Amino acid sequence: MPKKPVNKQPLEPLQLFGSRTMPNRPKKCSPYDAEPAEKVLSWALQTYKVLVDLTKDLHSGVSMIELRQFSRTGEIQIPDWAIPLGASVTPTVTTFKSGFTLNVPLMDTTIYLEYLANRFIKAGGEIHGDVKFEKLEDVGPAFDLVINCAGIGARELVQDIDLEPHRGQVAIVPKIDNLCCAIVCDDPPLMYAIPRTNDCVCGGTNEVSDNLDADPTTTAHILDECSRVLKIENPPVLAERVGLRPFRKPGVRLERDRLRDGRTVIHNYGHGGSGFTLSWGCAEEVFALCGLLG
Repeated sequence: MPKKPVNKQPLEPLQLFGSRTMPNRPKKCSPYDAEPAEKVLSWALQTYKVLVDLTKDLHSGVSMIELRQFSRTGEIQIPDWAIPLGASVTPTVTTFKSGFTLNVPLMDTTIYLEYLANRFIKAGGEIHGDVKFEKLEDVGPAFDLVINCAGIGARELVQDIDLEPHRGQVAIVPKIDNLCCAIVCDDPPLMYAIPRTNDCVCGGTNEVSDNLDADPTTTAHILDECSRVLKIENPPVLAERVGLRPFRKPGVRLERDRLRDGRTVIHNYGHGGSGFTLSWGCAEEVFALCGLLG
């Protein structure tokens, strides 16, 4: 993290430390499994604007896609935030009872994560993988400012008992012919099919568990439901992915604090299934908390 200049010495480089990389799953820009609603929506709309701009960069991995959000149980309500963005009722589909459509940014994380890493490094940052801290004070004393984006790892790192792992499993399948929009239904069983550049991601699950092992039975259920909705034969599985959404019961923790050694820490975790969706909005707030906005 940036260090205050002393005797006109160069700034300490920004450094990222992490114990593991996240699985590459596509992310659509709409909030899911995160609280509190009023803050989440504000952060999501800020992020939406940044991501729309990033679609102009062909190397970013961000593109606009039509999202079709459906309900099996009744009349779905178009969220108030989505109406100014052009959301409209979608024609009735026999598989569902109602739905709406909206153009949203889609982050192909197989491209987007590398794009972000390259931007960070070009800006003078450093990335260190396979690093594990037992506590935040273990971060080297050269860093005056620590930003804690540990996700579910904050359960141990800062002993946050309000964090809950919401397990998600997906199946990566070959590109599906004629699927040019993202299909999502949040009603049980959770279902989505999201096309990306080289394949398609079918999901999914949302259960309280920290099991990172892929379950073949779950994969079979995912493929059965997606194939039923899309009216296709079950596609072959290229890969299975499992991740843990860091859901925090009181809501996202985004605040300034002090470590026991007196250094400043800014906590930014607990985004549930909306980490990418809230990313740029939360980053702006972190930036402001750093006192770097003048």
